[in-house]
Amino acid sequence: MRDLFIEKLYDISKKPYQKFLKKNEPWKITHAELLLMPKQTLGFHLGHFLSKHGFEIQSKLEDHDVFHVLTNTGITVPEEIGMQYFLFGNGKRSLYLYMVIATGTLFYPDKIGYFENQYLRGKNAFQFHNLDYFKMLSIPLKTIQTTFKIK
Repeated sequence: MRDLFIEKLYDISKKPYQKFLKKNEPWKITHAELLLMPKQTLGFHLGHFLSKHGFEIQSKLEDHDVFHVLTNTGITVPEEIGMQYFLFGNGKRSLYLYMVIATGTLFYPDKIGYFENQYLRGKNAFQFHNLDYFKMLSIPLKTIQTTFKIK
């Protein structure tokens, strides 16, 4: 029940966040083009992630799925919240991140150990949350993860 509630909150908040708060330009690449990239690249892994979960590229929210790929984070509600803890540990600050962490902590007190672990993973990585990932799509995924100590 709590998963459905959190998912509904996300559905309600996504469009206004995308329209009014995200100022970046949407990526000019298709899901199919990502899958044509060399298999070791971030771009190919992003395309594979999207395919595996039946997702499409979300305009102005592309970085979110890149974070899933870089941190090897799943898509369950606790994993989504955990990824925000990871990003918080990595130095990311945003109203949306604070809302997810606050709501997630309130609704998932039983996952606090997992959230703390994700926070520490993010803290131990070099800051990567603010990179231009569109320009990095052709770089091997492992190179990015190694360079930024994303474990």
